[in-house]
Amino acid sequence: MAGAIRFGTLGAAQITEQGLVQPARAVEGVELVAIAARDRDRAERYAARHGIARVLDSYDALLADPDIDAVYNALPNALHHPWTLAALRAGKHVLCEKPMAANAREAEEMARVADEEGCILAEAVHYRYHPMAARIKERVDSGALGPLEHIEARMRVPVPADNIRRSYALGGGSIMDPGCYPLQMMRFFGGETPEVLEASTRNASPDLDVESRARFRFSCGATGQMEASIDHDGLQIELEIRGRRGELFATNPVLPHLFNELRVKIGDDETREVVAGEPTFTGQLRAFAAWVRGGDPMPTDAWEAVENMRLIDAVYSAAGMRSRGEVQ
Repeated sequence: MAGAIRFGTLGAAQITEQGLVQPARAVEGVELVAIAARDRDRAERYAARHGIARVLDSYDALLADPDIDAVYNALPNALHHPWTLAALRAGKHVLCEKPMAANAREAEEMARVADEEGCILAEAVHYRYHPMAARIKERVDSGALGPLEHIEARMRVPVPADNIRRSYALGGGSIMDPGCYPLQMMRFFGGETPEVLEASTRNASPDLDVESRARFRFSCGATGQMEASIDHDGLQIELEIRGRRGELFATNPVLPHLFNELRVKIGDDETREVVAGEPTFTGQLRAFAAWVRGGDPMPTDAWEAVENMRLIDAVYSAAGMRSRGEVQ
């Protein structure tokens, strides 16, 4: 693609500032040129605050605009599917916030349409674009820890009562977000999608999980555990990986540019390090832009997102709950 990649953003979500506004200023050849939101006044205020040149009247108007090359979909989870499909069919590349869909069926359709339209679709699993993720993967794959025995990932965050992540209709719940991160980490660092053994939740309503826990088994015999909460007092993001010869503990592997620590203990030898790197969101946008220009595909492409959605669905099923987007 000659010239800058011109982005339009759907909605004026809080994550957009971290996920697109700030990274677009840091990544050469990317411009955020337009925004559309349900409330035009809100979109205009957002545009004025962040220097976005144009405010369009509707999502449809943004997708129809020939001067927009790519779309950032930061709408609620339940709206990822319809508006990403619309964007792809309008010939736009899409960077879609995670989780990419409400369920695996929706994600599969999105991936198929992206392939059919010849457009790029990536899920915004931004932690994968920081050196910390590569550092952890290197330690595990090197065999230094010995054969894998256990992976445990947890992410607990405080979410206000009126937040969209507490709405079943909008695709919320602790397994969806933030649970999609621990599930993705287990798959990435474990090298495969594990089998769900059991899952349990604490619910605010019959369909809305605010806390969740699940246990897993990998084909090699290793075990896994995921814990997630949207009803926690503070922020807790941790990853533990145990092998036969050693163990690894990572603090804040999801937002490592804010703070992090990687501790590895093998026998009596223990090392601690802080892994430096640019913001995860900047690395993600840089990778997206490179792919649009013909470079390597992103590791968090649409079909990777399908696999994670299948695991999310399986955890809900094991917990005796229906997946998001299912009609009673």
